[in-house]
This record gives sequence, C-alpha cells and structure tokens, in this order.
Amino acid sequence: MPEGDTVWNTARVLHRALAGATLTASEFRVPQLATTDLAGWAVRESAARGKHLLLRLTAPAEGDSPPTSWTLHSHLRMDGAWRAYAPGERWAARPGHLIRAVLRSPQAVAVGYHLHELALVPTAEEERLVGHLGPDLLGADWDAAEAVRRLAAHPDAPVGEALLDQRNLAGIGNLYKCELLFLRGVSPWTPVGAVPDLPGLVALAHRLLAANRGRWTQSSTGSLHRGQTTYVYGRRAQPCRRCGTAVRKDEQGERVTYWCPVCQPEHPPAAVQNGTIG
Repeated sequence: MPEGDTVWNTARVLHRALAGATLTASEFRVPQLATTDLAGWAVRESAARGKHLLLRLTAPAEGDSPPTSWTLHSHLRMDGAWRAYAPGERWAARPGHLIRAVLRSPQAVAVGYHLHELALVPTAEEERLVGHLGPDLLGADWDAAEAVRRLAAHPDAPVGEALLDQRNLAGIGNLYKCELLFLRGVSPWTPVGAVPDLPGLVALAHRLLAANRGRWTQSSTGSLHRGQTTYVYGRRAQPCRRCGTAVRKDEQGERVTYWCPVCQPEHPPAAVQNGTIG
C-alpha cells in the first residue's frame, strides 16, 4: 500500500539508482509525454512530498541558453510503483502492459508501473502540483502544530476522512488511518472537534511513519511477521488483538475502514446532532 513511508522509500531507491547520472534514453507510455526524450538530461535528485514523487533533472544547454531545471512528477495512488534494475536485468516486477515510464542510465534502468498524474514541469513550478499539501509527516517541512491547526479548522469532519485529506497533513493512507485511530481508541466517524488530544493523534502519526521509514514492511504492532503487522487494518471478522471482539469493515467516504466497535466506541448520533459533542 503506497503511503507516505512507501513513497519516501521509493524516492530513495530512485535517488540511489539515478542521482548524478546522465540519462541515455527514456520512454513514456502516456499520451501527454509520448514524444518526450530525456536523453542527455542529468538526474540531480529524487524526493518525496507526501505521496508525490519528484525526480529533479537538469536539461542540457541549447545554443546560448543555459541548462534548465525540470521535475518529473508522478503519483503512486493505490497501485503505482517504481523499480530500479541493472542494465540487462529482466523487468519482472509487474506485467509489461502496466509500464508507464522507462528511464535508462549507464548504471541503472528505472521502470515506472501504473503511475498516475505523470507530468514534466519546470522545477520552479513544482508548487502548483504539491503546494496544496499539508505538512509532510516525513519531510523537512513537518510542522505538528500546523497539522493540528488544519485538522481542527474542520471540526465537523469525520476524523477518518480528515486524516486522509492530504491538505491537512501529507502521507497518511488508509492503513495508517485505521491503525492510528485504533491505537488512540477513536471511532473513524468521530467528528474532529470531538477527538480527545488531537495533538497526541498527530504526534503518533509522525512516530508511526517514521518508524517504518526505510523498510518495505509496514507495521503498527511492532511485529514484522506476516499476519501480525496490524491491529485492525485488513482484519475484518478477526478477533481484536485487545478485546477479542470481531473487527469490522465498512465504507467511509470513498474508502473502506476497519475498526473495533468496543475499543473504538462511537459517539451517540443524537449527541452529535444536538451539538453536545465538540
């Protein structure tokens, strides 16, 4: 599941494979970039911003014009991925029809599968693609107080949906949303204004993503063993690890959510409607 830590890891893989290299060839299998040729462009760095990947490049000088800085932007959403291969190595990660981008250098080949929002923009214009995002949980701009302020600005929003809104804080996906709320004992449908200790929730989000940064197995339980990495996410009808009640799964907004009805009790709907909560 590509969430903030997965995207951070992916950016690091691309940086190690391509940073400092000059591309020898490129191929884009999307209409908007189908005729783009990045051969001769130098790769400066690969960075993550929330769930967005930013591959920063320098285009070679043309005539009297100096080199220019560009960014290849991609978003992984639910199913995108980048993989790095040695030259001549078989691309075995996913079926070939899912390939959207290929970047070749003398040392490595980067292959992008099922990428979304693929675009090439001047680096100076990156903000129009990622400027709307809230503080990045794994970024240099992380600001817990600002994340709390943005969440609290919409007190009636269900907290499960508010955590997924990247304009509040960038990097949380469905897995972390479910696990965070379980660990804090909060129902996903609780209005943000009724969440006890919102700063504590935000601080835990930062700790969880930071703990999983640098590894591909995401765990909120502390265990890396298969089937033991989450408390509620992906565990519908299985016993809660705390109380034994069957974990539930339901729709929330455009996503599903998992929760324990005992460990995460819902506020009575009448109390919310009457304004006695928040």
